[in-house]
Amino acid sequence: MLQTWTPPVIDGRPVAVLGGGTAGRRIACVFAAAGYNVQLRDPSKDAQTAALDYIKKHIADYRRLSANARQAGQYQVFSDLDKAVREAWLVVEAVPEKLELKIDTMTELDKKTPPDCILASNSSSYRSNLMIEKVGTSRRPLVCNMHFLLPPDIRPVELMADGETYPEVLDFLTGVLENCGMLPVTALKQSTGFVFGRLWAAIKRETLMILAEGVSDAKTIDKLWLEVFKNSPGPCAVMDKVGLKAVAMIEDTYVNERQLDPTLTVDWLRRNYIEQGKLGENTNKGGLVGGQAKGQEREPTIYFLEMGRSSNDPNETLFGENGRVLRYTGDGNSVTVIVSGLKTPDGLDISRSVERIFWTNMGIKPSEQDGSVMSANLDGSDVRTIIPEGSVHTPKQLTIDDQNRKVYFCDREGMGVHRCDFDGQSHEILVSRGDCRTTDKMDTTRWCVGIAVDTNNEKIYWTQKGPTKANEGRIFRANITMPPGENASNRSDIEILLEGLPEPIDLDIVPKTQMLYWTDRGERPDGDTLNRADVGKASPTVQTLARHFHDPIGLRVDSVHQRIYVTDMGGSVYRFNMDGGDRKVIHCDEGSYTGIALA
Repeated sequence: MLQTWTPPVIDGRPVAVLGGGTAGRRIACVFAAAGYNVQLRDPSKDAQTAALDYIKKHIADYRRLSANARQAGQYQVFSDLDKAVREAWLVVEAVPEKLELKIDTMTELDKKTPPDCILASNSSSYRSNLMIEKVGTSRRPLVCNMHFLLPPDIRPVELMADGETYPEVLDFLTGVLENCGMLPVTALKQSTGFVFGRLWAAIKRETLMILAEGVSDAKTIDKLWLEVFKNSPGPCAVMDKVGLKAVAMIEDTYVNERQLDPTLTVDWLRRNYIEQGKLGENTNKGGLVGGQAKGQEREPTIYFLEMGRSSNDPNETLFGENGRVLRYTGDGNSVTVIVSGLKTPDGLDISRSVERIFWTNMGIKPSEQDGSVMSANLDGSDVRTIIPEGSVHTPKQLTIDDQNRKVYFCDREGMGVHRCDFDGQSHEILVSRGDCRTTDKMDTTRWCVGIAVDTNNEKIYWTQKGPTKANEGRIFRANITMPPGENASNRSDIEILLEGLPEPIDLDIVPKTQMLYWTDRGERPDGDTLNRADVGKASPTVQTLARHFHDPIGLRVDSVHQRIYVTDMGGSVYRFNMDGGDRKVIHCDEGSYTGIALA
């Protein structure tokens, strides 16, 4: 190791922050408030927008912490990693808490940053020495942990060497952080969780066990904490603020390293909160404190689509141009219109990770390629087009893969199954059942309509509805991953699960039970139904759960509350038990309803 180290030149060079989530945007705000120029990189446009909004709203609060009299620095967001880091003097990675991802990130940064750039990890559980196996020997002395707790409210920042870090680097960073108004501390040796992290890990673990064993509830625990520690937020509130997914991933590290029993901690947390969409303070269903007792969960907020045709509006020239996204809170309130002026919307789903709704528009003329895919915030604001009009033919049902931030949808006359990122990038056709430049387009047995995705078992399901009154509808399944050397037109892994169906439309699946549900708008007696089949069996059989709809379309299974929701073209929204019992019309008017989603 060199005896002396020269700090990097800062003037004119940015601090780069990787990740626009809760931690990344706060770290970016710390440096920007202190006068440093900041370049934040996140591949998600939604995360970029949220990060910019956060910095703009809160930078004044961070400015009050800083001892630096300089003006606030400039801040920008990037999708491209190269542009964000190529001139940086410091890069702080705040990517998800997955060791493989952090190893890959540090490897890329070693290649793409200037030789004097310091590389810091905001990881709260992984030591930086675990991330540098592919980093060059000349760079390793410039790598360290720099873990921000939760600025601006909680100011400590924990620094820790990777085993080869120049001591002067940590001293230099201590001065920078003090200048930013933070309270830096340096761990005297490498330790998973650093100093405070280990204290906090013990508190979290015991708190979760108290909850799991039923000894007390979250509000009582935090009430006791506040009384003893006065103005500090309680451990449950802090976990909610951090986000319960992040809490679980961090706890996994301790479980694996120390061979702890996860049953009453992280397993319990995932089963009772994360898997039910209760992810923390900033999510719709709350978290440990915001969540409600089991068996007393509120009805989900229901989003559904109106095509645009209504008996209250006899102006047929508006058909296809006055579609709407509607919201019903489930507590008896009237339906609220949150987006209007849409061109025949059809498929709908919600991303809990970015708190946005996504939907398809079929377009005005089914014979023409004028479809599109759009998204908006849950309140209907910030409407964006992610697949522009004309890029797809007649997009129908849509579903979200929140784990991988992907949108899946079927294109009816386009005869395909599509996938793209939340911002519309990486648009690809996974399945192609015909060529729309030929007479294939008129063959309704090729039309793809409903879509469901089982990420646990890496499968996609879709319907090909067939003509009316013909009983030629089918349900197919294929792997999410394309077989090597094959393409959308010739893939060999497609299997027919069910055939001879009247006219299957929308799909949903419960991965745990392998039960597939679908609506069928075909002729009675076998059509106009809600159905299910166990696709985990070699020869699944159809079980009809409910009949006598008015052209059922939209379907969503709520496995948390054990209920099924269906919309139909007759203007009704229905709710059922999982076996089709306890049928209830929860909303009915003169609309014509298609897609449905739950939040």
